[in-house]
Amino acid sequence: MNITSIKKTVDAFTMEQLIQAEQDLLNDIPLQVDIEGYDEGEKLTHILAAIFCKHEMEKQEININQAIRLYSQRVRGSIE
Repeated sequence: MNITSIKKTVDAFTMEQLIQAEQDLLNDIPLQVDIEGYDEGEKLTHILAAIFCKHEMEKQEININQAIRLYSQRVRGSIE
């Protein structure tokens, strides 16, 4: 998980593009958008993080940094 890549993904793509990219990855279809990541797993992580952040930004009217902080807390909580 790379925070800079997540920010770029949030800024560069619409929610529809991100959802399509997630479906494409899950169905082994080549991505129609360029998502940073060294493998499909990291790309999927960045896509899912961007979807989460966009959703939180709209729902709570927060900025990207606050949304990424929420995502990081969620990830840490799932690991503990």
